[in-house]
Amino acid sequence: MPSEKKSLNIGIVGLGIAGASMIPAVLAHPHVNLAAAATRNQERLDKFAKDYNAKTYYTIDELCKDPEIDAVYIATPTELHTEHVRIAAEAKKHIIVEKPLAVTLEEAENMIDLADKNGVYLIVGHSHSFEPPIQKMKEIIDSGKLGKVLMIHNWYYNDWIYRPRTPEELKTELGGGVTYRQGSHQFDIIRLLGGGEVRSIRAVTNISDPSRPTEGNHTVFLEFENGIPATAVYNGYDHFHTTELTYNIGEGGPLSNSGVYAQARRTIKETSSPEDEVALKVAAGYGGSRSKNYQDAEKHHPFFGLTIVSCEKGDIRQSPEGLTVYGEDEKYTVTIPMEETGRLNVMNELYEAVVKGIKPIHDGRWARANLEVCIKAIQSSKERKELYLNYQVPVKEPVESEL
Repeated sequence: MPSEKKSLNIGIVGLGIAGASMIPAVLAHPHVNLAAAATRNQERLDKFAKDYNAKTYYTIDELCKDPEIDAVYIATPTELHTEHVRIAAEAKKHIIVEKPLAVTLEEAENMIDLADKNGVYLIVGHSHSFEPPIQKMKEIIDSGKLGKVLMIHNWYYNDWIYRPRTPEELKTELGGGVTYRQGSHQFDIIRLLGGGEVRSIRAVTNISDPSRPTEGNHTVFLEFENGIPATAVYNGYDHFHTTELTYNIGEGGPLSNSGVYAQARRTIKETSSPEDEVALKVAAGYGGSRSKNYQDAEKHHPFFGLTIVSCEKGDIRQSPEGLTVYGEDEKYTVTIPMEETGRLNVMNELYEAVVKGIKPIHDGRWARANLEVCIKAIQSSKERKELYLNYQVPVKEPVESEL
């Protein structure tokens, strides 16, 4: 049911990189107010209170007891999502939670049930499928102008596995590694564009650096119920970068290219301890010495790797201005204004759900389906590797002429 309120007060739980990156979207939305934040980092709380004249809390429990808060954005580690969603749902707060939704399907189901039981919306911030170029791709597909979709591909090569990480980000069982953390973005983009349920998944994942003991790359083949095939290729080992194919534009917009090859790997090798690596990660969060100024407007829409959609009558890919369409008779650019961003669209989906009663696309069930692809990709790879290990090449019996 639509709310009688015409604006929402939102609190951010967790002021790391994800939490900090959402702040400009909250500030930009005309009907969402940045009302509070919760984190165990007192220095961040003090800065947040000063910067935004907003309330601060040490825990999510305290924040959710505030009757003026309508919704929360949960930007905490994946293994904490289940408990934090429970606290928010039982406090009757609407919820945006970071991807992946959970580590297991059982956890995801429990979170969905809790939101339904308490009458609150649960939206998962797969911000890359909210990006205007991806939304415009879907619009072109749905128009039928290029005929039916034949195949979808998303390929992303970067330095993810060697960016400063907290311990849980390098543990698959806690939702770490590129298949859980980044595959959830890829599968979300592909599912939005594919327009159907995934019928089958085949995958191979690899852990090629024992010092980073979680999936660092994957190749996943998906087939939809409607017959559309798709591939999701991800490699986070900091060799080739897809930005060479995407106009030097990455997922954060224009890159600050230092000119140092494999800089991420070099930085990690020079880090003397896991504690020092965590300190580097913390420094990239809100107010840290390595934090990005998310208030600065980007000059281009971000690229989450290279996404190409092939249809009967043409192909579509991103360009710095928006999209490039390779039609039957001409190649042309679709310009997309920069005022709209993926994170702003996340906020708007929450607002329209709560205030206008419009059913969100990226709800808990949507996120559960993305999580299922992540889990099945990892399982598929494990099963294929076990099959190869157990396969015995039959010993050839010598024929008489060989005796």
